[in-house]
Amino acid sequence: MTCRQLGGACDETFSAETFEEMAELSKAHGMEMFQKQDAAHLKVMEDMKALMAKPGAMEEWFAARRKEFDELAED
Repeated sequence: MTCRQLGGACDETFSAETFEEMAELSKAHGMEMFQKQDAAHLKVMEDMKALMAKPGAMEEWFAARRKEFDELAED
């Protein structure tokens, strides 16, 4: 999956066996982009912060990403 598919701002590609591993890779990438103060990623992080303020929205978002991950063909 790409950073963008996981709600991010770029086309960096991540590969993992499980969704949990994929989420960890995405999180590490996000932390790196935060440290670099990458404007596009910072904007997406603000959007995610707003999403987290809505009850149940994060759970729905994660469920949709997990479904997309599960539907991907294995490489």
